Amino acid sequence: MTPVTQALLVLLLPLASATIIALFLRRQGQLASMVSVTAAAVLAALSLSLILGGERFTASLEWLRFGHFAVSLGFKFDDLAAVMLFVVSFVGFFIHLFSTGYMHDDPARARYFGGLSIFMFAMLGIVFADNLFMMFIFWELVGFSSYLLIGHWHEKKSASDAAKKAFIVNRVGDFGFLLGIIMCYAVHGTVNLTELTAAHDGGTLAYSRLIPLLLFCGAVGKSAQMPLQVWLPDAMEGPTPVSALIHAATMVAAGIYMLCRIEVLMVADALQVIMWTGTVTALYAALCAIVQSDIKKVLAYSTLSQLGYMVAAFGLGSQAAAEGDNRLLIATGIGAAMFHLTTHAFFKALLFLGSGSVIHGCHHEQDIFKMGGLKARMPLTFVTFTIGVAAIVGFPGLAGFFSKDAILLLAYQTNTAVFAILTLTAVLTSFYMVRMWKLVFFGSARSDHAAHAHESGFSMTLPLIVLAVLSVIGGYGAFFGRIGGYVQHLIPHAEGAAHTTILAVSAAVLILGAGSAWLFYRHEATDTLSQKSRGLFQGLTVLKESFDSLYDYYVAKVQQRFAMLLNFLEQIFLAGLIIRGLAGFVGLLGLGARALHVGSLHAYVYWFLLGLVLFWAYAAGVF
Repeated sequence: MTPVTQALLVLLLPLASATIIALFLRRQGQLASMVSVTAAAVLAALSLSLILGGERFTASLEWLRFGHFAVSLGFKFDDLAAVMLFVVSFVGFFIHLFSTGYMHDDPARARYFGGLSIFMFAMLGIVFADNLFMMFIFWELVGFSSYLLIGHWHEKKSASDAAKKAFIVNRVGDFGFLLGIIMCYAVHGTVNLTELTAAHDGGTLAYSRLIPLLLFCGAVGKSAQMPLQVWLPDAMEGPTPVSALIHAATMVAAGIYMLCRIEVLMVADALQVIMWTGTVTALYAALCAIVQSDIKKVLAYSTLSQLGYMVAAFGLGSQAAAEGDNRLLIATGIGAAMFHLTTHAFFKALLFLGSGSVIHGCHHEQDIFKMGGLKARMPLTFVTFTIGVAAIVGFPGLAGFFSKDAILLLAYQTNTAVFAILTLTAVLTSFYMVRMWKLVFFGSARSDHAAHAHESGFSMTLPLIVLAVLSVIGGYGAFFGRIGGYVQHLIPHAEGAAHTTILAVSAAVLILGAGSAWLFYRHEATDTLSQKSRGLFQGLTVLKESFDSLYDYYVAKVQQRFAMLLNFLEQIFLAGLIIRGLAGFVGLLGLGARALHVGSLHAYVYWFLLGLVLFWAYAAGVF
């Protein structure tokens, strides 16, 4: 089997699974789950074989042509695609497996697994896409499938509202993304990623800035960067495995992957905007996470913050770009961003699935202040969840330690202000993650649900074990280099004094953040922050809700009134004066014309005489 054929099978397997479920298994949940999980398992095996095979290739087939304009569908499989393929296929399979236990009693299980399969197909299309048109097609399909999965429990108003919110907010970013693709084609004559790399000449200065910024709009939507971050916390209304798949490992990472794909189009000014967008998002989300009591909402804001880290890492290349050495340091930003994307997929998927195990064991309780004492009742979940927490806070030797330090090193070498903000964000990350971990697993049970909690079954604990192992080994070069050798060489490495400084900062961040949380919440029964720091708590709560309030005000007071004005103008001018006026005029012409054809000989004689008089008057020069 050729690598191209193997890649085509990888792409089409989940589509075949979704088609079979939709056509034949809509009322057979058990069989539908088996088909979807089997397809995901085969897909993961084929992907691993393709990645480890070592062959990288491009292949393309023309799909549509209109004159000189052509749209192609093809594969671009390099080390960057290999890293993303491993994340999507491998993590995706274990989320499928976890879902068999978590969704076992769901009456719409077939629809759920069909949605998972179509989502996997869409994500793989983005991974393999060799041009921006193809990427946009699958980009939109990802948005559609995420809408289905977030709104799986559509009978709940909050879930259906969250699905609509995610879909609409993403359309805002996608509109900018589409404009960027069109402008890229107009300026460069191609949107093929390989051709852009070979022939990019920058264009005019205005276009060279505008094109990457418009394309970045797509990443702002998909990767939930400010100001379009509002959809992701609400999307926690979907099933927890969906949160792990979409909001930890794959969909939200698509924006980062897309940025790395179009790095050739980047210029210093655009990278400055990208860098600060990611930095501000990282800090904002970390502050919001501190005041959350829902275990999934804590992880949602944590995801926002870590995505900000990745975007900032990519944008940190702006400093060298300003000095004329842009390609080298942009590549370093790619290495740091993709490294953290990969390790984050492991430990954040672990944390989301761990929270799903906790919620399942606590009979769907999600409030961390109503948990407690789960360490003894759910020992396997506790151990794996602890590894996930240790990885995300940067405990030495775990995956998050290496990838987070790579970003901090890049910031330390290029921008002091960004380094300071990302360091503060890391302190906050340690604080809110240890806060959640302590409240969930230690102390005594604070509700009947927690008191009667139980460990999850094998289909749910096996993915936790595997992801815990990956959260330990995923940061080591021997592992990461096997799936993306070229990308590994781009990761910044500290030497000498910089190495000592970053290690000291990492240790201080961990001790300060984790130690403060442990001491601050030594009495688990109460929300110490809200009681002892009421002003800070209220300020952070207002910060968390500010964007939703702002958008609600805009929709109700600005957009809705503007829409009403447009509707009024349409009724008066367009529908009234123009359409109805023209219709009335044409109606009068019709009445006049009909009066000429009454079928009466006498009438025709009179019209004939009138015509003669008019003709005579014209000939005599009366007119």
